[in-house]
Amino acid sequence: MRKIIAAAFMSLDGVMQAPGGPEEDPTGGFAYGGWSVNYWDESMGQAMGEAMSKPFDLLLGRKTYEIFAAHWPDLKGDPISEKFDAITKYVATSSTAPLTWKNSVALRGDVAGEVARLKQGDGPNLMTQGSADFLQTLLKHDLVDEFRLMVFPLVLGSGKKLFGRGAVPIGLKHTGTEVSTTGVITSTYQRSGEIVAGSFALATPTDAELARRARMQREG
Repeated sequence: MRKIIAAAFMSLDGVMQAPGGPEEDPTGGFAYGGWSVNYWDESMGQAMGEAMSKPFDLLLGRKTYEIFAAHWPDLKGDPISEKFDAITKYVATSSTAPLTWKNSVALRGDVAGEVARLKQGDGPNLMTQGSADFLQTLLKHDLVDEFRLMVFPLVLGSGKKLFGRGAVPIGLKHTGTEVSTTGVITSTYQRSGEIVAGSFALATPTDAELARRARMQREG
């Protein structure tokens, strides 16, 4: 069985739209495209290189696929470009236009079902990059097994976020963190089962606490 790994650059308030440049994705009037560029340092490059050194196929939304296809094939000799060129790229799309980047496979129709079938098959893990809209479908159908998040020290206020309203509750286990010289926190989280709730409340609630609970019930 293959795992789905959601890899994302995101701001402190969870925005992941257009980290690489103003022209990437200005939809919704997003004015801060390129917000990640000035935070990169050598340690982040090393972390990316390590992540890219392991076997994986790409799982992309159509918009991110188009961004990648217009950029990476032209960087001849770049290790990431060569990696992306060689691996299979699965693309969630409703368009019937051909995918011109080699080793690209369209996922149409019941995309969640197609991804679930890919997970059950043989092959390397499936890694998303960007693809904020497509990720909402994966999260809604509980298909993500691991998150690799680079959290940048800034607040953007608006834009496409990793966790939207469709995200289902899941328990996660933290498996590693690195911090760059510029304050970017790279962390990995894996699935760890259901959420287990607890309580810090007193075993015997006070009269004030009982009154507070009753007021919360009335106020909804």
